[in-house]
Amino acid sequence: MNLPSYFLADLPPEAQLTPALITEACQTLKRNRQQFLEGRTTDSIIRVLDRLGRDWLSPDFPFRQYVLQTGPAETSFSAEVLAAGLDNFFRQWTTENIEALLRQELVHARRLDDFFPDEHEDGHIARSSMALGPQLLANFAPGNIPVPALMDMSLGLLAHSAQFVKCASGQSFIARMFAHSLYEVDRKLGACLEIADWKGGDENLESALFAEADCIVATGSDETLAAIRNKLPATARFLGHGEKVSFGFVTREALEDQAQAVVEQAAADVTAWNQRGCLSPHVIYVESGGTGKGEEFAHSLAEKLEALEKTHPRGKLNTRDAAAIASRRAFYEVRAAHSPETVMWASRESTDWTVVLEYDPRFQISCQNRFIYVKVVPELTLALQGAEPVREKISTVGLACAPAQTPELARRLARWGAKRICPLGRMQQPPLSWRHDGRPPFGDLVTWIDWEKHGK
Repeated sequence: MNLPSYFLADLPPEAQLTPALITEACQTLKRNRQQFLEGRTTDSIIRVLDRLGRDWLSPDFPFRQYVLQTGPAETSFSAEVLAAGLDNFFRQWTTENIEALLRQELVHARRLDDFFPDEHEDGHIARSSMALGPQLLANFAPGNIPVPALMDMSLGLLAHSAQFVKCASGQSFIARMFAHSLYEVDRKLGACLEIADWKGGDENLESALFAEADCIVATGSDETLAAIRNKLPATARFLGHGEKVSFGFVTREALEDQAQAVVEQAAADVTAWNQRGCLSPHVIYVESGGTGKGEEFAHSLAEKLEALEKTHPRGKLNTRDAAAIASRRAFYEVRAAHSPETVMWASRESTDWTVVLEYDPRFQISCQNRFIYVKVVPELTLALQGAEPVREKISTVGLACAPAQTPELARRLARWGAKRICPLGRMQQPPLSWRHDGRPPFGDLVTWIDWEKHGK
């Protein structure tokens, strides 16, 4: 696929980005927003996103075909992992779901276009409200998985904001393909988007971007967010999403009633985006039931991961990540040889998948890339005690239990600190209206304007 050079990320690798080039790109984005996006109706933007969602789900869509052909070399995800992840994401982008998101955040989508009256007034003031997005939104995208960047780009379009998307060095491929697909569908909207990538920490380039943007959204390590925050002008709004971790919890009742289904659900969460996202489990806690139930679960999970390697292979890792898995495996091989409370299953002659069973409830940070801990605990209290050191960083808990147990377990997890509780098997499939880190996904972008007209 020969793509035109619409975006900075399309430039050849030897091209040099300069602060002046960043400034010029930002100012062009602002002009294009004023001309093409500011007066655009929200309904028309929703229709474009709905069409893009359907296009990306079509096997015949050229951009999808190109991503699945070229993506494994560009991203290290296999074509099968890419296809599954993109399907789960774009399946959400329907008119119905987008409108539901805007109703959740704004009560009415018309508030992005004009003043709209409040349904509940105080009896003395007739008030209408309008929500305006930033003129220029700078989005610092993560390098682990592509969907956060695609989500932020789509939300920015809904907010009628021009956007400069800064990707991690060498990680702009899928964001760039999405931007090109938008340009093909609607050139005017595409002209309100810029994609670039460079190595983080380039103060000259980033200072030029910060000077032009009035809102910065960043996803990355806590250190990266702190560094960005310290460089921002006082007038810039900053929305940061730092390091988060997740885990699964399986009750003894779930293992007794639906063991095989639970194993398949756990395997789906481990293989989705190769366990690289903040919503992927590092640990799956399993309530001890009958003798050997936890070990049976771990063994079955290992067998399922082996089977999935044939249908949804992980893909090739870089040397650093492969070495991290090999080193961690070596440690647990020694531990397993000396302790009956540690067992490890691993793919042969590869680092494709690893399952470590332990009876120590302490939360462990995984190597990711299909390296999963199974921790056997007497009940949820011990699991939460084990995860206490990372409580402030917990995003999602994937839950497998009997239906009657769900409300009470959900309440306990919420009060403990989990920001999202979902069925096991859907940890990497949040709904469009999911509140990222417990915050409004769209509401934090906009500024509200109230118009108080007259008393009743």
